[in-house]
Amino acid sequence: QVQLVESGGGLVQPGGSLRLSCAASGTIFSINAMGWYRQAPGKQRELVARITTDGNTNYADSVKGRFTISRDNAKKLVYLEMNSLEPEDTAVYYCKAMIKQFRTSPLSQYWGEGTLVTVSS
Repeated sequence: QVQLVESGGGLVQPGGSLRLSCAASGTIFSINAMGWYRQAPGKQRELVARITTDGNTNYADSVKGRFTISRDNAKKLVYLEMNSLEPEDTAVYYCKAMIKQFRTSPLSQYWGEGTLVTVSS
């Protein structure tokens, strides 16, 4: 069993900052890419940022220069530092990880349950 648990969401004013965290736990042999996605009301889930095991990153154009993704491989954590937040960033933010539970297991994707970020004055 694998669990991803997000934390750090909340209400913030425009221009403010938040830091999201996602912790992976359970039976895990290895973790490949990890990422953050978001889903705003009435919209499809979209990629926000992604990071590989060796630290290569990619970002949605809408968050480049404002958001930073990082990870701690030893602690099985991934972070999303969000600065200069805008009302358009309001969404449920989900963590995703590509995980092998055992050495011979296939790589499978796992999702957290999400954390709500609301940007409003």
